[in-house]
Amino acid sequence: MPIKAYHKLVRDRIPEIIEADGKTCVCETLSDEDYIALLDQKLSEELAEYQESKSLEELADLLEVMQAVVKARGWTLEELEQVRADKAAKRGGFEKKILLKEVQEDC
Repeated sequence: MPIKAYHKLVRDRIPEIIEADGKTCVCETLSDEDYIALLDQKLSEELAEYQESKSLEELADLLEVMQAVVKARGWTLEELEQVRADKAAKRGGFEKKILLKEVQEDC
């Protein structure tokens, strides 16, 4: 039986899904430090997948990883939302579709 090697962070139910398919998998529980490092790596992976597909499903995966990063770093989703809202209040959102083309310095 061929062995396929992985070294990637997966969703919590993936091992049981693999085993339900009649396969055996080897997993380990990560340290907090390794978990955060792999979450950061997973953010890049999910962003790349979204940029390639532009699908709502990949955007949902990106949000799931972002929520895990927030929790792993000891923050709350409420804190994240407050920071987002504060920045939006001070600097605006992206609804007006503004493209900044240049800035001239007045001397």
